Amino acid sequence: MMSETAPLASLDQWEDDVLSRYPEPEHKSKEDYRNYDSPERDTVREFYRLNHTYQTYDFVREKEREFLAFDKKELPVWGAMEFLNTLVDDSDPDTDLDQLQHLLQTAEAIRADGHPDWFVLTGFLHDMGKVLCLFGEPQWAVVGDTFPVGCKHSDKIVYSEYFVNNPDAHDERYNTKYGVYEPNCGLRNVHMSWGHDEYLYQIMKNYMPEPALYMMRYHSFYSQHREGAYDHLMDAHDHEMFKWVNKFNPYDLYSKSPKPPVVSELKPYYEDLIAKYLPATLRL
Repeated sequence: MMSETAPLASLDQWEDDVLSRYPEPEHKSKEDYRNYDSPERDTVREFYRLNHTYQTYDFVREKEREFLAFDKKELPVWGAMEFLNTLVDDSDPDTDLDQLQHLLQTAEAIRADGHPDWFVLTGFLHDMGKVLCLFGEPQWAVVGDTFPVGCKHSDKIVYSEYFVNNPDAHDERYNTKYGVYEPNCGLRNVHMSWGHDEYLYQIMKNYMPEPALYMMRYHSFYSQHREGAYDHLMDAHDHEMFKWVNKFNPYDLYSKSPKPPVVSELKPYYEDLIAKYLPATLRL
């Protein structure tokens, strides 16, 4: 029986699933990744069954109260990355790189294309919120496609059929098009499903430029930036900022490479970059 804490063999299995849904058009075909008939897909289905069952409006508000007190740990950013590395799982079939190396690959791909240094730093930081797993959070409350809670679930969300088990889907306060929100109220007023995206945004919101914060907060919001399913909640500013989200995502999804970055060579550059934008330590 699959665990409700960890149905996936690896946290990266969710990203592999995203790749199968949104393959890189120029270099990858859907056949290059796991297809929906493979045995591994059962764990992804179970992951989303749990995610869609338990990610309710009340659950999200509870997690916001629990984790946004930032009273679990205080670490320098590089220390947080080394902490994150304890999540490494060699069952991921697409890469044997640890979390730090994946983040460096993403950031280095962004740097190679000449983007601003804060964009490079965003690539380096974007998965840091996965430390939630190290605080005892189940996988379905750490990774997975994100979506608004407190309003009707879009059928554009992956495995949307599993929302039938979500109490909010049967609650008249939350199961209408707008639910607890107003038309085009802006995503800043919308509560998203709980996970590493929202957690990292909340850690970084006082330090990074706004485009970087949008990338961090919404890079897993595929039903919007790939499907446009929540235009009715977004305002004009959200649409402008989502240009940055769309610019970021290919670096996250398609920068995996079997050649590991040389951490010792890159560390001085990233330590300087961290010091430019962030305090000496972060509260997690």
